[in-house]
Amino acid sequence: MKNHHWHLTTDDEGISWLHADTTGASVNVLNEDSFNELDKCLDTIAKDKPTGLIITSGKAAGFIAGADVKYFSGLRDQEKARHFIQRTHKLFAKLEKLRCPTLALIHGHCLGGGLELALACDYRLVSDQPATRLGLPEVKLGIHPGFGGTVRLIKRIGVLAAMPLMLSGRLVSAYTAVKMGIADERVAERHLHTAARRYLRTRPPHHHPPWWDALLRPTPCRYALSRYFDHALAKKVRREHYPAPYALVDLWRRHGNNEKSMLQAEARSDAELVIGDTAQNLVRLFLLRERLKKFARSKADDRVTRHIHIVGAGVMGGDIAAWCALRGMRVSLQDTRTQALASAVGRAHSLFRKKLKQPRDIRAAMDRLIPDVSGAGIAHADIIIEAIIEDLQAKQTLFKQLEEHASQDCLLATNTSSLPLEDISQVLAQPERLVGLHFFNPVAQMPLIEIVHAADTDSEVVDRACRFAVLLDKLPLPVKSAPGFLVNRILMPYLLEAVTLLDEGVAASVIDRAATDFGMPVGPIQLADQVGLDICLSVAGELSRELGFAVPALLQSEVERGHHGKKSGQGFYRYHKGQAIHEPVTKDSPRPDDLTDRLMCSLLNEAVHCLRDGIVTDAELLDAGVVFGTGFAPHRGGPTHYMASMHEQVLLETWRKLEERHGERFHIDDDWAQWLTPA
Repeated sequence: MKNHHWHLTTDDEGISWLHADTTGASVNVLNEDSFNELDKCLDTIAKDKPTGLIITSGKAAGFIAGADVKYFSGLRDQEKARHFIQRTHKLFAKLEKLRCPTLALIHGHCLGGGLELALACDYRLVSDQPATRLGLPEVKLGIHPGFGGTVRLIKRIGVLAAMPLMLSGRLVSAYTAVKMGIADERVAERHLHTAARRYLRTRPPHHHPPWWDALLRPTPCRYALSRYFDHALAKKVRREHYPAPYALVDLWRRHGNNEKSMLQAEARSDAELVIGDTAQNLVRLFLLRERLKKFARSKADDRVTRHIHIVGAGVMGGDIAAWCALRGMRVSLQDTRTQALASAVGRAHSLFRKKLKQPRDIRAAMDRLIPDVSGAGIAHADIIIEAIIEDLQAKQTLFKQLEEHASQDCLLATNTSSLPLEDISQVLAQPERLVGLHFFNPVAQMPLIEIVHAADTDSEVVDRACRFAVLLDKLPLPVKSAPGFLVNRILMPYLLEAVTLLDEGVAASVIDRAATDFGMPVGPIQLADQVGLDICLSVAGELSRELGFAVPALLQSEVERGHHGKKSGQGFYRYHKGQAIHEPVTKDSPRPDDLTDRLMCSLLNEAVHCLRDGIVTDAELLDAGVVFGTGFAPHRGGPTHYMASMHEQVLLETWRKLEERHGERFHIDDDWAQWLTPA
């Protein structure tokens, strides 16, 4: 039986094989069409009465990536959403009630609705390949599992294991999935089909949560444990910003002792969440993430990237090298300072231990990272990344040498955070070879890489750089070469306004609290300390010459005193064992009534200027860059989307008051509204 999304066959043993194979897509997704076909397939299976059913995937990438997120974009009809979810409940219940044993055969990703479908089967076998990942990441879209997953996962592994997994949206490996009881067995890829048939023949006992999990179901225990979950959530996210995880806890607290009631409530809760602003904004960001990945899908370059050479073993250079080695590439790291190389290798080992777990994988990654004092790796590199000090003359001298010794096919890249490519490439015989690969600190956590291009940068070079970013599991954002590019240019006025407020006597913790209350991941003062005050001063100085930014004297004086931030143990905060020491704030400490507006309007204003100057091609890409590059309040959807969602007169009045009180730096362009994407 061949459809557009499912392929049903029966083998010689009477086993039905149902292959998920979404037409015209590289991954399987669940939508109304695929559910309609699945419904018909299940009716056929029930009628044919096979000896068993195995659900597998026809895609090399994995099992099922979840529901088609595009369906939720712009959805504002709660009743329509609830009907869609309830229909899925009935469909998965039909699968669950088949009179033959059922098994999900999983390789690669098995996420969201895909895992919820697999949980409706009797058994789950997972491939032992590193790419196999299972999880319910719906909270990252502003919703919670809605296709029965809240009930079935808790029933399968118990609330103490299931709830943290759903609340965090964390993905687990095949090994962990079996250890937790989500999957029944981890099997080598070549033995999956044999093992699946064995399970259907022998029907081994199902996994059950520990016996004491039943003690947590009575109402008093659920209410007590729910308070614990709420308390843990409050340390990470605010209910008014991200209601989904709190709604999930509420769902279990009220209905955790009754599966039927919980399923009904799951549909109502998820339908209410999905039409809300937070979910709609997070769905928008998910689609923007997918748009950035498409920059790597050019057919212009199919060359394999094997060897990366990085010059500069400081924090950025060393961490870029470690990440490249983690992603399977051979990396030579050049620096004349042996101590810097040793520190970089030590940080890399810590990263590998955290990410890879298995000793042999850690050793293999360490073997791929090669300290290179003499620069022997230059001649063999596919890509060379410069990550030395932010000094134009030093970079020009280095690139002149690199061009002479690198192969003609080698990609030449700079990690400069503010210097225009046109200035660096003046010394090159082929300036079109140079591209910017601007990583963000910390490299292992920040998903964005700015792909910086000058007017004469070869388009094929930009395509290769985007492809490289995706190979590193990063998001490429093409930006025009200009002072500060996109992220630093937008971020710097925000940081400088925070320093100005600090100089006016506002406590650092008060400033930071205003930003985190808005939804920023960390406050601007703490962020400046993390980046390094010396680096902030360097970038601010460059932008002040080009764009007229005023650099507060306080920033200059702190750097002159040797207070470089967290790395030196003293910045705007003092640090003890890496933790900021917050000075006590009294009720008399000043807190201007326009504190939040001063911070955020500094950032928003510069976002408009970047669109006006064509740093990126449109407002959507700007929003993606600022969210993924700075962590700008994701639940607000990005700077321009946030402005577009506000009443225009309210925004204009805010800017007018700020300009009257604090000067021309808060003047907004007369035609600012034309640059925004409608909310």
